[in-house]
Amino acid sequence: MAGSHPILLATAWYAGLFWAAVALAALWVGFILVLVALGRGEQVRAVARLIPDLVVLFRRLLGDRRVPRRSKAAVALTLAYLASPIDLVPDFIPVAGQLDDAIVVGLLLRWALRRCDPALVRELWPGPQAGLTLIERLAGLNRDRGT
Repeated sequence: MAGSHPILLATAWYAGLFWAAVALAALWVGFILVLVALGRGEQVRAVARLIPDLVVLFRRLLGDRRVPRRSKAAVALTLAYLASPIDLVPDFIPVAGQLDDAIVVGLLLRWALRRCDPALVRELWPGPQAGLTLIERLAGLNRDRGT
């Protein structure tokens, strides 16, 4: 973007970060409402804490020396994708615009966590066991537990 003003570029990044956060929050709230409607109280609590717990997990994964560089790169790429105003499917397209963010984040998180020691992920997880169980299931980490 030769000739673009730095303030305009920074504004675009902040706007992209804002809309990514709004899309993620909308998905999060929608999922919680579905669980409430289905009467799954324990899962509602786990999902309600999931995003804040994932933020803490990301920070811990990036800062821990035991985490492989490729996993750290995938976590950093996940954060960059969420902050980027460029999406595979634009966010103004209902459902699909937010769903692509969730899919990309899920795939990158799965890839990163499968390259970490499952015991390390459990150690770094800040939230309740129900949230950890969900993350382990999504990432395929519970294979060593016999489940």
